[in-house]
Amino acid sequence: MKNLFRFMKKAGPVVFGIFALLCLQAYCDLALPAYTSNILNVGLQQNGIEDPVPETLRQEALEDLSLFMTDEDAKVLEDAYTEAGEDGIRTLKEEADREALGDLLALPESVLYQLQMMENSDMSATPGDEQREEQKNGLTDGQDDAQGSAQSGAQSSAQSGAQGIFASLPEGVSVSEALDMLRVAVQMGLVSKEEMLSGIEEQFTALTGGNDSYLRQVAVSYVAYEYGEQGIDVAKIQNAYLMRIGGRMLLMAFFMTAASILSGLLSARASAKVGRDLREQVYGKVMRFTSAEMENFSTASLITRCTNDIQQIQMVTVMLLRMVAYAPILAVFGIIRVVQTRSGMSWIIVLAVVLLSVCIGILMGIALPKFKIMQKLVDRLNLVSRELLTGVMPIRAFHRENYEEDRFEKANRELMETMLFTNRTMNFMMPVMMFIMNGVSVLIVWIGAQKVDMGTIQVGDLTAFITYSMVIIMGFLMMSMISVILPRAGVAADRIAEVLSTDVSLMDPAEPKDEALAKAGSELRFEDVSFSYPGAPNHALENISFTAEPGKTTAIIGSTGCGKTTLLNLIPRFFDVTEGRITLGGIDIREVSQKALRSQIGYVPQKGMLFSGTIESNLKFGGDDITDEAMMEAARIAQATEFIESKENKYQASIAQDGSNVSGGQRQRLSIARAIARNPKIYLFDDSFSALDYKTDLALRKELAKHTEDAAVIIVAQRISTILHADQILCMEDGRIVGCGTHEELMATCGTYREIAKSQLSEEELAANGVKIEKGGEN
Repeated sequence: MKNLFRFMKKAGPVVFGIFALLCLQAYCDLALPAYTSNILNVGLQQNGIEDPVPETLRQEALEDLSLFMTDEDAKVLEDAYTEAGEDGIRTLKEEADREALGDLLALPESVLYQLQMMENSDMSATPGDEQREEQKNGLTDGQDDAQGSAQSGAQSSAQSGAQGIFASLPEGVSVSEALDMLRVAVQMGLVSKEEMLSGIEEQFTALTGGNDSYLRQVAVSYVAYEYGEQGIDVAKIQNAYLMRIGGRMLLMAFFMTAASILSGLLSARASAKVGRDLREQVYGKVMRFTSAEMENFSTASLITRCTNDIQQIQMVTVMLLRMVAYAPILAVFGIIRVVQTRSGMSWIIVLAVVLLSVCIGILMGIALPKFKIMQKLVDRLNLVSRELLTGVMPIRAFHRENYEEDRFEKANRELMETMLFTNRTMNFMMPVMMFIMNGVSVLIVWIGAQKVDMGTIQVGDLTAFITYSMVIIMGFLMMSMISVILPRAGVAADRIAEVLSTDVSLMDPAEPKDEALAKAGSELRFEDVSFSYPGAPNHALENISFTAEPGKTTAIIGSTGCGKTTLLNLIPRFFDVTEGRITLGGIDIREVSQKALRSQIGYVPQKGMLFSGTIESNLKFGGDDITDEAMMEAARIAQATEFIESKENKYQASIAQDGSNVSGGQRQRLSIARAIARNPKIYLFDDSFSALDYKTDLALRKELAKHTEDAAVIIVAQRISTILHADQILCMEDGRIVGCGTHEELMATCGTYREIAKSQLSEEELAANGVKIEKGGEN
């Protein structure tokens, strides 16, 4: 996998931008469940009131709350509000510490709210309004004499409030009356305030189990009651809160959508850039390969690496940047949010993560070896397909269609079976993941419902916990989905790295003499050159020495396999000599860059290779500086003008891939014209006239001789008729030069050349050269 991540580094700073956008998206995504929880807990259950601290407070309520506080806390509460106005309302100061006040007010407000609920319950059980009014009036009258009979009643009420405040109010006594009597009792020392507060706290702790959340919920209910007593419309507060939170949710959704779109765009561009750069690097590296490096990679394998493998890397790169990078961010932030809920159910998440990790590990252990085999099978299928398509004519000629179909079927079936195995293995992952996810959801609801029933958590908190849990599990689910293609992409990255890390045997010098070469002449000299292919035990060429002078033609002839093409390939440095040296204009060709050297050479290979495009694009293939006049002149010299002009679009006529829509002779003439249009210092013709008839061959060489007066021409040929008039003919056998001279000289001195001549020339032609043929021998 390291090669895959190494290639991803090429995306550069874009990755950091994507990471920042994913963090923003994750923050917004995970904020929505919290807002949903707030809507349920605060907006609906608490009427939009967020904490136990009222914004405004009646003086009477302040006194009631102070009754259930220590003197120091009561002083803090009083200082947090402004002085009461004419309406008796106090307003919370801006600098007040709401969190500290909330802790102070939670217990007193809960006590008052519980007392209020008891009063409402008792009043609803009373026979009629008249009786309730009598009870209130009677108790009010009894308070007028606080030093008399009310003293004993206050003491009784105080004891009831201190020891049984959740049971019921004294019969016929309202909350305000009970509080007045309790206040008098405290002031007179009949009841210890510290003991009363300690008793109340113990009762609430026993009731709620020490759950501060429940206590605050009750306290908030008192705030709603207080607002109602002040004439404030609590429904407006609720609606305003819902609108505010809803607006924030819409804003978060907008930012989340924008971040998702931008991160997706940047991920796509980054992955496309990675794919583009890899194709450029692989293509550039392959173009520098010599035959020694090409032997390590088949053509089919290189095509697969440049297409399928890089496509796999590009596809996985966008998923890594977009999905896999997002999954851990979601998981980490989700875990933080889960911890903040304080639900006590975090162990469920740990259980789910462990199960998911085990499942992914088992499935990957099974499927990973198959992914490595799959790429080799793709290479094999590509190879068989290429051989079938390129060899379709001999396959038909030898009636081997059934054999080739069976061979293709075998390669295709092996790939299919491997892909089916990996797909079935990975497809098994999805139902397992969904089972774990749904099982976790059921477990959370089951345990969470019990906690809601006990008042440990609120419904909104449970909803948020379920959402965060699903987010964490979905993060692992996304990582498991990417694991389906990640191993295959890792194998593809290793295959690309194998190509890029292959050392090229031919390297340019550190300080090339390119400028000197451009000013040098066109004399080509072989100085005691020997060459052997990498790993070969013997030399393919041995002790080759000759000079190709400007304005003269050097021809090379010999039997098949004697080394003619190998010798020619040393000149443009397709290989480097093993011993000796080759000079151009007196400069060793190894001391100049390959680009500068090859720019001085016009090369025509044995097979006239054309590229898809037009006749013009092929003739101007040698450089952008080739003019239309030079192109047409080259076509005239190569005897190609006649058939070009006969086409409807002339030089704009289309050429199919490999020149398959022109004949062999036309293909050779266009290849020769392409080399001539470049106007090089050296012309290399590797048996490039074999498809031409004698008339065209003669006319072409006659025009070529006029055009190459300042250039060295080297021709490799099989036909003696092509090289009869060469200035110098090299006759080769077993990698050595066994004869050198003109045609007449070689006919007189070189037996190998005479043998070739006897096999190609008639008796009259041989007699003209002084050779007499007799039965059983030669003279």
